[in-house]
Amino acid sequence: MAEAPVPLTEEQIAAALREVPGWTRAGHEIQRRYGIRYHGGVAMIVHIADVERLIGHHADIDLRWDRVRFGITTHDAGHRLTAADFDLARRIDAIASAHGAEPVSD
Repeated sequence: MAEAPVPLTEEQIAAALREVPGWTRAGHEIQRRYGIRYHGGVAMIVHIADVERLIGHHADIDLRWDRVRFGITTHDAGHRLTAADFDLARRIDAIASAHGAEPVSD
C-alpha cells in the first residue's frame, strides 16, 4: 500500500510559492487563473488532464467563456498542500504557456 503524501510545513509552502510566481494561496489550496477563449481552454484542459492522469494528481478546474481557474490541493493528505501540488502548478504553467493562455490577476 502506498504511503500517504506528507503535508508541507508553513515554511516549505512559503518557499514553494516563491518558485511558482503567479500562484496564490487560499487556505489549503493554491490557485491561478488564465485568460483563454473557451475552445482553447477546452484543449488546454484536455492536455493538462492527460498529464494529470500520468502523474496521478489533479487540479480542480473551472472553465468559463474566457478564462480557466485551477485550484490544487492534495486530497489524500487531508486537503493539505504537498510537493505534488507545486509540481503540478509548474506543469500547468508550462502547458498554459504552450496554449497561449495569459495569466489573469484577481
